[in-house]
Amino acid sequence: MQLALVGLVVYGLVARQPKAITNGGIALAITFLPAVFERNYNFPLDPWLGLWITSAVFLHTLGSAGLYGQIGWWDHLTHAMSASLIAAVGYTTARAIELHSDEITIPTRFFFVYIFVVVLSFGVIWELFEFALDITANATGLTMPLAQHGLDDTVRDAMFNSVGALLVAIFGQVHLTNVAESVRERFFGESSRNDPL
Repeated sequence: MQLALVGLVVYGLVARQPKAITNGGIALAITFLPAVFERNYNFPLDPWLGLWITSAVFLHTLGSAGLYGQIGWWDHLTHAMSASLIAAVGYTTARAIELHSDEITIPTRFFFVYIFVVVLSFGVIWELFEFALDITANATGLTMPLAQHGLDDTVRDAMFNSVGALLVAIFGQVHLTNVAESVRERFFGESSRNDPL
């Protein structure tokens, strides 16, 4: 996937396509984050989590390279994938903080609601960001790397964001608890306290 992203950036440079350069370059940089965390912060990520991160940015970059316009469901796939990643980060962060502090207890059932609130909040911020880019593009005549396609598109995006959040809310607590414990130990330097989960 990284080689494909490098190819996309090279294509953007040769064809003078700023959208390909921007999206490909940012996605490529994100794919190196797991290795950076492991090397610089001694925080190894599970290979499946690295694949999850890389797949989310890779699929979005392919979409902005033309698949969004050619395959109708591609946008839905990338929104669900990105939302699941944001939900996983939100859950891991909250769980690590809860494990660190005896004063903070988050009921298991509330995590389900918390994950949804985090994802939907980020979804709103993302749609506002796309809206701002549209206004800037109209005012300046510049081509932006992202675009909003009307109210129907925004509603569908929110729906598929919810699908990604739902998957993490159902399955994530089992698979991400160990990640949260690793984050807590790495950043707070303590062993895990006894916990019912």
